[in-house]
Amino acid sequence: MDEDQTSGGETGGDPAPDGHEQAVAALETQVGLLVRRARAFSTSVATEVHPDLDHSAYGIMLRLATVGAERTTDLATFLGVGKPTTSRQLSQLVELGLVERTSDPTDGRASLVRLTPEGQQRFGRVRDDRRATLRVMLGPWADDDVLALAQLLERFNDLWATKPDQQQG
Repeated sequence: MDEDQTSGGETGGDPAPDGHEQAVAALETQVGLLVRRARAFSTSVATEVHPDLDHSAYGIMLRLATVGAERTTDLATFLGVGKPTTSRQLSQLVELGLVERTSDPTDGRASLVRLTPEGQQRFGRVRDDRRATLRVMLGPWADDDVLALAQLLERFNDLWATKPDQQQG
């Protein structure tokens, strides 16, 4: 074989991608599309919670609805963003009356953040609508397929949680 040819029979350039490389490229394309669509969807649901709410704050509200109260540093770690980013988003949520800061009963120097009753009500209504939309979209899918997708996305998200150099903030 000529030195300029790859095993794929191409001349010059990169060798033909192997199966794993093709799979990674396909995943990259689909994740990019998902992120763009999710951002647009998050913007619309954030506006439903409050017209002045930044789309990225919806994730904070989802986390707080799930865990109750949490320290800002733990919230930032979970979300994979820096504490300054989380603090800025929390300040907006506090200003809008959707989140409140309380003393941490285990450490008087620290504080916890949690949804206010208004935040719980507004978030709950929008979350219910969002889940209803997902139920309709995923209606044709078997329950096992929906669960498999959730489990694969969890595994994928866990990869990012272990890569601090990849976190934005």
